[in-house]
Amino acid sequence: MYSSLRVKSNPTVVEHLGLVEYQAAWDYQREVQANVIENRGSNTLILLEHPSVYTAGRRTQTHERPLDGTPVIDVDRGGKITWHGEGQLVGYPIIKLSNPNDVVGFVREIESALIEACAEIGLKSERYCERSGVWIRDEKGDRKLAAIGIRVAKGVTMHGFALNVDPDMTAFDRISACGFTDTGVTSISKELGSKISVAEVLPVVEAKILIALDRISK
Repeated sequence: MYSSLRVKSNPTVVEHLGLVEYQAAWDYQREVQANVIENRGSNTLILLEHPSVYTAGRRTQTHERPLDGTPVIDVDRGGKITWHGEGQLVGYPIIKLSNPNDVVGFVREIESALIEACAEIGLKSERYCERSGVWIRDEKGDRKLAAIGIRVAKGVTMHGFALNVDPDMTAFDRISACGFTDTGVTSISKELGSKISVAEVLPVVEAKILIALDRISK
């Protein structure tokens, strides 16, 4: 469907798709997921960026949507509302879980991989109790660096993570990102105080995510 760079990592194929409209990428995810479920395709990690778009998970409430009428795409992942846009690295791991019932374990592996990737580029991040994702927590408050939202069908995952590298953060001002009203949102560039590109971060994140996926996929 798309021209892509495919790098074979046993057992996960990596696809770099560049900038792709959200709806087109969602349709493609479903196609890949169906192939993995039916054993017609390999476990796949899709890495890309989206043009500016708001997406609402199944638990999103009416008052959490943008108040200015900005369009929102309702999706079949868990979680609430979030924003995607250029400068944000989005990853969709579509893999057959070795333990189909351990969805929480899958999320924790993704969190750990992203935390390790951030540490490698010089940024300390962490988990936040029962709140999924990757966070910065210090005297300045709690700030979300990466969001995670997934869906599992017949033991195969789709959707995934969104890591704020250097996006236009003002897009988050219209919503309560992921439904949280007592925390903020941040980016790698903001926290490090220097402009960091998606291209710089991508290979580090890819390597860490692949290690994690190899542990939990079959």
